[in-house]
Amino acid sequence: MTNDLREGARLYSRLLNYVRPHWRIFIGALLATAIAGAMEPAVAALMKPLLDDGIRPDVGSWEKILLPLAVVGIFVVRGVFGFLGDYGMAWISNGVVQDIRNDMFRRVLRLPSAYHEKTPSSQTISQIVNDVNGVSGAATSVVTSLIQDSVAVIVLLGWLFYLNWKLTLVTFAMMGVIGIAVRAYSKRMRRLSRGQQEANALVMHVLSEAMHSLKVIRIFGGEAYENKRFADSTSLQRKFAMKSTIASASIGQIVRLFAAIALAIVIAAVMHQVADDETTVGGFVSFITAMLMLIPSLKRLSDINAPIQRGLAAAESIFSLIDQVDEEDLGTTELSSPRGHIRFEQMSFTYPQAEVPALAGIDLEVAPGETVALVGASGSGKTTITSLLARLHSPTQGRILIDGTDISTITLRSLRRNIALVSQDVTLFNDTVLANIAYGEQHSAPLEKVEAAAAAANALEFIKALPEGFATVIGENGNRLSGGQRQRLAIARAILKDAPILILDEATSALDNESERLVQDALENLMKQRTTLVIAHRLSTIQNSDKIVVLSRGRIVESGKHAELVARNGAYAQLLHSQPEAVLAK
Repeated sequence: MTNDLREGARLYSRLLNYVRPHWRIFIGALLATAIAGAMEPAVAALMKPLLDDGIRPDVGSWEKILLPLAVVGIFVVRGVFGFLGDYGMAWISNGVVQDIRNDMFRRVLRLPSAYHEKTPSSQTISQIVNDVNGVSGAATSVVTSLIQDSVAVIVLLGWLFYLNWKLTLVTFAMMGVIGIAVRAYSKRMRRLSRGQQEANALVMHVLSEAMHSLKVIRIFGGEAYENKRFADSTSLQRKFAMKSTIASASIGQIVRLFAAIALAIVIAAVMHQVADDETTVGGFVSFITAMLMLIPSLKRLSDINAPIQRGLAAAESIFSLIDQVDEEDLGTTELSSPRGHIRFEQMSFTYPQAEVPALAGIDLEVAPGETVALVGASGSGKTTITSLLARLHSPTQGRILIDGTDISTITLRSLRRNIALVSQDVTLFNDTVLANIAYGEQHSAPLEKVEAAAAAANALEFIKALPEGFATVIGENGNRLSGGQRQRLAIARAILKDAPILILDEATSALDNESERLVQDALENLMKQRTTLVIAHRLSTIQNSDKIVVLSRGRIVESGKHAELVARNGAYAQLLHSQPEAVLAK
């Protein structure tokens, strides 16, 4: 338990660091909250003079006015400062949520590819969207309740002690029992909160997969299976939610029970004191009123344990993401106007947890402006080579050089600034055509350059035919466009970037003949005077390459021009004859 408390304190302290930039508003909100809390016992305190001195025949005219006004004044002051405290804490809470989400998103963009490959995207989304909401309450609203109700409890206890110190000891005993009960429930609440977060992430994972796979689900009749998966995940979510509710509600009822026992003891004792003339009616009513007002404050203080434990469990999840190590970038060299001369020297690579190397002993040289096609069966290592060139992964052995400089010594930003990518899996954003072409560091490119890039990509004609031209929003991943149109926007983006090194990854696959012709023409414009690595299964598209490299099980088995490789009648010729359209093309 001591370790749990120490870890909880560490997490909470770290969480409160996000409140520090808003410290002026935080202090103001705390002061307002404390004043509102201090008003709680004032009504109970008024009961004694009201009953002992105010209700009598000879009461003065001023007292008849002042005592009722005092009641109104207490509630006005409490209301004004309560509002200021609540508003200030809400302002801070939203600021904390924003700051944490921004930190998490910045971290996600800097994490290595290996992290994204092993972590479901839905888990990361759930951490940023759902878990952050859990900590906002722990960082702000919990503090509000803690300050306001603690001040109220302290002042009420002071008043009770002043009225009757002997009976107040009963209240202290009750608070001790409540403290023991709250501590016993804390560990269970934290464990249930972790389970609830995992259940929320599972629901988001199943939902995300289904939304991205609707076509496959419908064609293969997977509705019943997916319905069951989603129902199971929501059932687990409900299970943890109900367990958390049971734990939270139980502690509340325990507080009420012990408060009722203490109140019964006090009432019985005070009734004896009144009978023995040891206290006044006003003192009796004031004591009972203060006692009754103390119970809700104690109840709220016990209830804050649940949001604290939820917040700490959420904080564990959040900081587990924020504490991930950034993508390694030890390079210090900046590439200045590279010619695009690439050399792979005895390069090998093995994926984490894999037993067999994805690449082994790769020796390959690509001259500036040369087009080299990488071909081979699926899993032969073609895409891995290009990933290593962009330093999405790092070689386990060997090295890669650009213009004679080891890319491990080049800064990531400088390296990637000089590489453009056009992939089969086109990535577009739910934004305008202009924003998708002039993306990233090109966002401030003049419209004339964007139009020139679109024209070179054979995209200008269809863009101008869109309802709002370059200002047309194209939907999630460009779903309002055809496959060929989406591909040509990606090519226009690469043309605008004007990088000396180009990677084409299955850029013309899954297109109809007309779209392929337009895309192929656009690619030829893009490849001019650039060092290009082409990955292709369809060999008919790469027969004019300067060099064709054949890969098998992570090794280079052949390389040369198309005609040379056909004449050898080796691995390339076998691949060629397995594709009738490629044979016809030759």
